[in-house]
Amino acid sequence: MTEIKTRGLNSNQIKLIAIIAMTIDHVTWLLFPGCQKIWWVILLHVIGRLTAPIMWFFIAEGFHYTRDVKKYIGRLFVFAVISHFAYNFAGGIPFIPNGFFNMTSVMWSLAWAVVLMVIFTTDRLPQWAKIVLVILICFITFPSDWSTVAAMCPVYLYLNRDSFKKQSLTMLIWVAIYAAVYFIFMDKVYGVVQMCALLSLLVLKNYNGERGSWKGMKWFFYIYYPAHLFVIGFLRVMMGNGSIFP
Repeated sequence: MTEIKTRGLNSNQIKLIAIIAMTIDHVTWLLFPGCQKIWWVILLHVIGRLTAPIMWFFIAEGFHYTRDVKKYIGRLFVFAVISHFAYNFAGGIPFIPNGFFNMTSVMWSLAWAVVLMVIFTTDRLPQWAKIVLVILICFITFPSDWSTVAAMCPVYLYLNRDSFKKQSLTMLIWVAIYAAVYFIFMDKVYGVVQMCALLSLLVLKNYNGERGSWKGMKWFFYIYYPAHLFVIGFLRVMMGNGSIFP
């Protein structure tokens, strides 16, 4: 994505789309828990599928533009820890993981995605060490929302920044992997719904390479993501769906 377009959507506008889609999706899970097969509930979740790929895309962009990768990684891990408690509280999930699926937020995988980008691009590590570290990080990120896919896909989005076609193919492959696992092991209908994450490409295709005039969007998202999940968690408790401490 090295070209700057005079028209289209800047990163602030696309991130706002992601925030709206995410909020719709999470509120829908609150009001209609479980994989309910109601057409308009499914439609709301389809809208929500826009969010994750947009987040992956801008994690890769963030790695490209950051002036201090160590601070970038540190900020993401702090964000991931806070978001862990917010995500689990919102979903009534135990704070201490007791399973292998959806035990923490996607932010855990995204933080490790940047670590993977460093591993993939450094010349200081031998190939065997890179392979071992990649396997280890895949194992570490497996229990998060969007699992290992959210750690690996941003890496290849970054490596293919020069071609949106290659980025689109990257997105197709990783989303299909996640959808297949969801289809086979969890829920067939919602496995198909996961494929709708590819609709995000229609939005990302219009990215003009610019940030936008408001410089506060980065921090707004860092605050909004866990904050809205904490609100959803309190609403969950008020609705009588579980206790304050999952």
